[in-house]
Amino acid sequence: MTGTCCAPTAERTAESSGTPAVPRGERSTRGQVRIPPGTFWMGDSHGDGYAADGERPVHEVRLSAHLIDAKAVTNAQFAAFVKATTYITDAERDGVSAVFHLAVDAAPADILQGAAGVPWWLAVRGADWRHPAGPRSDIADLQNHPVVHVSWRDAQAYCRWAGKRLPTEAEWEHAARGGLDRARYPWGDELGSGGRWRCNIWQGEFPRRNTLEDGYLTTAPVTAFQPNGHGLSNTVGNVWEWCQDAFRATEYAERAGEAPVVDPVAVEPTDVDDAQVSRVMRGGSYLCHDSYCNRYRVAARSSNTAESSSGNIGFRCANDET
Repeated sequence: MTGTCCAPTAERTAESSGTPAVPRGERSTRGQVRIPPGTFWMGDSHGDGYAADGERPVHEVRLSAHLIDAKAVTNAQFAAFVKATTYITDAERDGVSAVFHLAVDAAPADILQGAAGVPWWLAVRGADWRHPAGPRSDIADLQNHPVVHVSWRDAQAYCRWAGKRLPTEAEWEHAARGGLDRARYPWGDELGSGGRWRCNIWQGEFPRRNTLEDGYLTTAPVTAFQPNGHGLSNTVGNVWEWCQDAFRATEYAERAGEAPVVDPVAVEPTDVDDAQVSRVMRGGSYLCHDSYCNRYRVAARSSNTAESSSGNIGFRCANDET
């Protein structure tokens, strides 16, 4: 496990590098909302981002109508998928995944190591989607929380079974904005209003003390906060969400121009093993804090390899309109 501030990168064993096949389900639009066709400005309009993330230049994007889940995939939904397919996630097959240090619920012998440079991430034996804090934890009271410890490959498998797909990065940002073009957040430019928190992020001194002003140390229910203008819940904070696209920091610079870019999707790399391809993550998580990771904005981008998992990465699904 190597360090990144948002979520550590897995170093899976060769024996666990394959992905079990699952049957493709019939197309389903259950739980999805329609995002009408339109043009929007994609990227960081406020200068808040990190140069290495490639949030600029802001550029015009034209999207076809599409469908996207109103909420992230829950533990209950993922459990139904596993029951139907006997699917085994990357974290389960490898036997280890990353857990935030204040959330660990495991015997000392199961805490294997920290990630270099980011000691708040611990590799925990037995941490997986059923045991999000470690082998002593479970999801009995977390059925409506987002599933975590799922890799991009796991998310792809679920989408295939559910008759859906992952959203493109452009689709995700357009939908997450809720109709507020160029705004910082799904509700506007200011983080808070009247002392009320609108998303699940870190409050206090990161990474040692969380004052829990928003009510949560780790995940919140997928509908815990007011939805945006399109009816999508928790598009910032709570958990990072996988997108379809491969991640390149130069993506925006290479496609920006005078004319709007139509339905963009990043080019798939051909010189990297599928498991190691960096994939886009969007939305930030419950660990975001402006002292070190101001990525709980709609424009913010991050990435991880397709085989990586941790306690703060989930996903939601999308679909073509027809």
